[in-house]
Amino acid sequence: MSERLKSALAPLATLVVFLLLWDASVRWFGAPSYLIPSPGSVAQAFWTVYGNGVILPHVAATATETVLGFLIGSSVALLVGIVVAESRTVERFIFPCIVALQSMPKVALAPLLIVWFGFGLMSKVVLVALICFFPMFVNVVTGFRSARPELVDLYRAFSAPRWQILLDVKLPSAAGAIFAGLQVALVLALLGAVVGEFVASQQGLGSLIQASSLNFDVPVMFVCIITLAAMGLLASSIVRFAQSRVVFWEGAQLSARTSSDQV
Repeated sequence: MSERLKSALAPLATLVVFLLLWDASVRWFGAPSYLIPSPGSVAQAFWTVYGNGVILPHVAATATETVLGFLIGSSVALLVGIVVAESRTVERFIFPCIVALQSMPKVALAPLLIVWFGFGLMSKVVLVALICFFPMFVNVVTGFRSARPELVDLYRAFSAPRWQILLDVKLPSAAGAIFAGLQVALVLALLGAVVGEFVASQQGLGSLIQASSLNFDVPVMFVCIITLAAMGLLASSIVRFAQSRVVFWEGAQLSARTSSDQV
């Protein structure tokens, strides 16, 4: 059996076992449906909300907030991270402010953002951007400072301009850390969108979960949670696929190390 097939079957087998245990525990312990619904009732709720299209605007709203906030937060983090990595002076001024901003609980900032930007899309996008900024920023700074010093010195010995050192040496060295930051930031962006919808929103999966909880419609809540998990897995898979195509030399280095270890 190929490694790719094993990788595909392993999570599928885990899912089947989880569903069987879930159904068995609901039957054995007799848990009321308004606390823990059976897999069958959740599947029926899936069919209902997706069949009549009720959930689709909420999925679109959460996805829009997540993508826009992620793009803004990650782009700003990339630019600021490069500047901080290249200048210790800038780091002394900016880094304490960034740490202080990260230390603030984002749930507490959400009502303030709603006062500033209203109940619409912008407040959620800003909240998402703030949440996904810090992990991306830290990975960018760490990645750019992990460049091999001997290569940097070699380029400087040949009087290479600073931008060439940045593009030829530091950016390839930082690529793996950047993509790792993107994965973390994207998952946190999804969580940030849901937090913003909990605070104040009439659309989005977070608002649908809140409305369903008031009606004790637990199967629909499970549908929303599973949908969020699927969105997170899809987003992470897209980033990992892009990483395998862009940072292609990491796979070659891993194969070379494995071959040398076997020898």
